Amino acid sequence: MGLRINDVVPNFTAETDQGEISFHDWIGDSWAILFSHPKDFTPVCTTEFSAVAQLNDEWAKRGCKVIGVSVDGVEDHKKWKSDIETYGNAAAGFPIIADEGLAVSKAFDMLPAEAYLPDGRTPADSATVRSVFIIGPDKQLKLSMTYPMTVGRNFAEILRALDGLQMSSKGVATPANWVPGEDVIIPPAVSNEDAKAKFGEFETIFPYLRKTKAPE
Repeated sequence: MGLRINDVVPNFTAETDQGEISFHDWIGDSWAILFSHPKDFTPVCTTEFSAVAQLNDEWAKRGCKVIGVSVDGVEDHKKWKSDIETYGNAAAGFPIIADEGLAVSKAFDMLPAEAYLPDGRTPADSATVRSVFIIGPDKQLKLSMTYPMTVGRNFAEILRALDGLQMSSKGVATPANWVPGEDVIIPPAVSNEDAKAKFGEFETIFPYLRKTKAPE
């Protein structure tokens, strides 16, 4: 059974380049993003880890912790971080999970239960370990997306999606291409009377599509 939105994400204990963590304890009361990679020292993944490092201040501003997963060991992670920081010209202060046994990849349904890493493996052997999971303080999965190895992830979009999730936790929804500062959608389940009391003025485009200013 795959991991679905609003499921509580698996808890696990794992080694990282910064020591052992217990995942739910590590999340604490924060939002969290877990992003996975099929192998260290690969070109697309290096650019992605660098992009995450460059957004350090943005993650912190949103109360969101980030953590990487790669199916290599701790010592490889430590060496790879030098390349990541050189490429991105930013400190990669987030931990990277060493998922050599594939326990995390399997728990998050990125690999089948029978998967294993053969001798002389290439990234193709773990190609599906290319996912992003946004997790709420309640430890529930809020959003997931998976990319092929050849397409670098757009972390500006991941940041925008996090903004949308944090905004929607205030009882609203966000329209297509929404960015902070733009109007939001009042859910259809909220009556006009309740919408007026809660949000004040709002625009009715269709009976089921009403927009209002984003709540603080």
